[in-house]
Amino acid sequence: MPKTPVISIVDDDETVRECTLDLLKSMGFCALAYSSAADFLNSNKLHSTSCLIADVQMPAMTGLELHSRLVGSSNIIPTILITAYPDDLDRSRVLPAGVICYLTKPFSYDDLFAAICTALGWHKAGAKEKE
Repeated sequence: MPKTPVISIVDDDETVRECTLDLLKSMGFCALAYSSAADFLNSNKLHSTSCLIADVQMPAMTGLELHSRLVGSSNIIPTILITAYPDDLDRSRVLPAGVICYLTKPFSYDDLFAAICTALGWHKAGAKEKE
């Protein structure tokens, strides 16, 4: 039986963080939540994370800064950035930097699931069977 992917959520907004955590668990993923980039970086789950969902705008370290730090330290984790304040300039910078997807809050179940499938290298049709 294949290992269940671990999805880590980093968002300073408790409501978004907890709702996303519940949604991912309902999708059948092992989901973990962190209130800051530092909490995630200091966790013992960094190396077991299969996909990272991070808020773009957070105090101390943004989602893009977190992604860049991971890439710089050779801890490349497929990353989905989420934001309540979409910006075309941000989008044009993050996707070439290796971010898998840039989603605007509130995002739909289908959009999040499609982004996770891409991050995990699953084809949507095959991934739907895992629901």
